[in-house]
Amino acid sequence: MVSLMFRIETGDDKERRDLLRRSLLDTNTRASPVLRALRGTPGEREVPLHVWALDADGALAGGLVGHTWATWLHVTYLWVDDRHRGAGLGSRLLAKAERLAGEERGCRAARLETWDFQAPGFYRRHGYDVVCVIPDYPPGVTEYTLTKQLA
Repeated sequence: MVSLMFRIETGDDKERRDLLRRSLLDTNTRASPVLRALRGTPGEREVPLHVWALDADGALAGGLVGHTWATWLHVTYLWVDDRHRGAGLGSRLLAKAERLAGEERGCRAARLETWDFQAPGFYRRHGYDVVCVIPDYPPGVTEYTLTKQLA
């Protein structure tokens, strides 16, 4: 049996991070026929999808930041200013993003993460299903992952 010695290091290293990312991508592509089929196609890349709501003065009233990838919409952030909550703005932002993702980008599903004090009920009312619950992440908080099939 061969015994190998390794030196373990810590610290930020952009070059190593990028090499690790490329290596993992190559390994995943070899292992998955789905990811292999995506290689070299427009569907291989994450494409930003941002929807903004501006008030009468042009100030940010709310917005949605996400991206599309491999027929999925991933909602990263959805926020509405306190002054505009309860007026349906969050629903309008989410519906616009889902519509753009489905009609213009061919997405068939959406996913997002939210905490228990944020908006799991809001997303459930909009047709999202809880697929993962992580209690105590961060401590004292529950994180939910939700998905929705897009029309």
